[in-house]
Amino acid sequence: MAGPTRLVQGWRSLARQLKAETYALYLAYRDPRTPWYARVVAGLVVAYALSPVDLIPDPVPILGHLDDLVLIPLGIMLAIRLLPKEVLDDARRRAGSAEPEALGRGLIIVLTTWVLLLGAGVLLIIRLFGAG
Repeated sequence: MAGPTRLVQGWRSLARQLKAETYALYLAYRDPRTPWYARVVAGLVVAYALSPVDLIPDPVPILGHLDDLVLIPLGIMLAIRLLPKEVLDDARRRAGSAEPEALGRGLIIVLTTWVLLLGAGVLLIIRLFGAG
């Protein structure tokens, strides 16, 4: 029984690391010293990590979670490579010493964007099929 317990603890540790790195990327995204290209990548990674919509829906067996297990860590690695070292160090230090309350605002922005896009899509469908 020690094997599965150790595996679960390892996954939890990895999840905590990914959460901390995502918050650090959010803070780095907001830093004015961050170059525009690193800001774009960091913003996309944070938005995808917070987004309730995945490229592959989670109910799809295995593949549904595989995109989260592969795309988010790869995106984090790419963003980290693009960020200046001093910006990343500052963001990690701030992420470690603060509660991610600002990340909640980011989640609200992402969810609002999805709701607006969904609403626009529904209106477009209604106009297309309602006019005919």
